[in-house]
Amino acid sequence: MKKNKEHVISRIEPGSIAEELELAPGDVLVSVNGQSIEDIFDYHYLINEEYLEILIRKSDGEEWELEIEKEYEDDLGIVFENGLMDEYRSCRNKCMFCFIDQLPKGMRETLYFKDDDSRLSFLQGNYVTLTNMSDEDVERIIRYHLSPINISFHTMNRDLRCRMLNNRFAGDALDKVEQFYKAGITMNGQIVLCKGINDGDELEHSIEALTKYLPHLQSLSVVPVGLTDHREGLYLLEPFTREDALQVLKQLHAWQDRLYEKYGTHFVHAGDEWYLLAEKEIPEEESYDGYLQLENGVGMVRLLREELKNELNCRTGDSRSRSITIATGTLAAPMLEKEAEEIRKKYPNVELKILPIQNDFFGRRITVAGLLTGRDLKNQLAGRDLGEALLLTEHMMKSGERVFLDDMTVEELSRALQVPIIIVESDGKALLEAILGEIETETGKQNTLIKDQSNL
Repeated sequence: MKKNKEHVISRIEPGSIAEELELAPGDVLVSVNGQSIEDIFDYHYLINEEYLEILIRKSDGEEWELEIEKEYEDDLGIVFENGLMDEYRSCRNKCMFCFIDQLPKGMRETLYFKDDDSRLSFLQGNYVTLTNMSDEDVERIIRYHLSPINISFHTMNRDLRCRMLNNRFAGDALDKVEQFYKAGITMNGQIVLCKGINDGDELEHSIEALTKYLPHLQSLSVVPVGLTDHREGLYLLEPFTREDALQVLKQLHAWQDRLYEKYGTHFVHAGDEWYLLAEKEIPEEESYDGYLQLENGVGMVRLLREELKNELNCRTGDSRSRSITIATGTLAAPMLEKEAEEIRKKYPNVELKILPIQNDFFGRRITVAGLLTGRDLKNQLAGRDLGEALLLTEHMMKSGERVFLDDMTVEELSRALQVPIIIVESDGKALLEAILGEIETETGKQNTLIKDQSNL
């Protein structure tokens, strides 16, 4: 017999319907309109209605039957202990490029969990391969008209997809895309490009095949494979060179020109890493069609530049004196140095150092800031004059915690370097405020945790 799930409430949002109803952490949601809840799909679909009857079991066992009248699609303001309201589904693939397979031993256990859960696509923007999705999942997505779903295509060559994902069903899983398209489900796609595998003519074929799903497939990103130094026993993959990046950009820009002329959208987008690797200027804002794939590293650099420029244009500058250091990955450091020059023009007494950090933990082919560890930061920054504070992106942190990937805490690093550390978001306004010392807590001290949406 299938065990009934207990949907325990962990938090009530302030000012929400749930707060007004006096719901509390520890309460259990039993049913909505007489229906039990399988998972987050069911919950969000059922609570959209304007009239609801919900059954709540309080922590003392008492049951409350509540009637709710609200606007259509208004949320109740309930956060559950289990975000999926169900068990997480692990990945069935053994992808030749899987980053988790390239992690060194001895890291926290949760980092080795491979998810391929379609529900996380809607909740967190994760990309899924569709190989772990049942016919019932597809039917519910279509019935509930859930959008957008983010799909890892990698290739539209079915045989090649089976080899790349090491899953004999990976090619057939693409049939689900046709079902979503016919149902009008909005999709975003990605291709993780592997040198000599799915690039060149294979990439050309994949893009051409995917254009038939426009406009419901609203964007397609192409990002380079990440390769660590811990690939013993794994498929032999080569890193991309500057010349390779130039060729990929030439190919993608040609498609952008064609598709924009025909459909009014650029559709296919190169991850920022391609431009930085090729030492080419990042495209203008209009090329990103509204930044549809920021979470996939597409357009982050341009957005940061635009936000910084807009914020600086609103300021007259002054003579304040500050000394701040930003530590980041080797890939983005040259770009951030250019932005630092613009800041210095209006704030000439602000000393802003941009220090690139080599990734010795994963390997120096990993150049993004989000995969830097406390150990590498400590080793490479020790003994240096870091000024009044060290600024780091929250992408270096485990989600919701002040802990780096190697389990070093922010506090431990701060003590080792003898400098305050500010974990800061990289949107232009907040970044500039952190640099200039304008972020304050209620006690008047500088805030040391500011939410982050980007990856310096």
